[in-house]
Amino acid sequence: MLGLQNAGKTCLLNGGDFTYDTIPTIGFNMKKVQKNNVSIKCWDIGGQPRFRPMWERYCRGVNAILFVVDIADIEKLQAAREELHSIMSQESLEGIPLLVLGNKSDLEVKVSVDELIDALDLKGIDHREVSCYGISAKEETNLEAVLSWLVKRANELQR
Repeated sequence: MLGLQNAGKTCLLNGGDFTYDTIPTIGFNMKKVQKNNVSIKCWDIGGQPRFRPMWERYCRGVNAILFVVDIADIEKLQAAREELHSIMSQESLEGIPLLVLGNKSDLEVKVSVDELIDALDLKGIDHREVSCYGISAKEETNLEAVLSWLVKRANELQR
């Protein structure tokens, strides 16, 4: 799970356990999630600029990349786009499915999923499956769809 700082990755990893004083992730957090017969190991990688050069190393060999974006922080969308396209251009990550999560859909002022797709130029990312969902980690909105997406990718790999 990648994304700029304050996108909500840690809250998402902790299943909606939201606090206003969440400490930024230093390095990474890891949690296992069980869904049906699939065990998902999820890495929450720090989003501060000093950790971004390490993203590619953590993503090698994974089954999917989740990129979390704060859809209420419109000023950071360009930076999110640049970081996303930078990581997706890495040859070592070619073919890994990408799920972009527009987090904080519970807030009043935000971009829509369609606006997020355009702002991040998701149609310009090729050589992989790309999906995009709006979620609220805080209110746990649409998280079942995220888990279903991940389980489907895991089941496809087992075939």
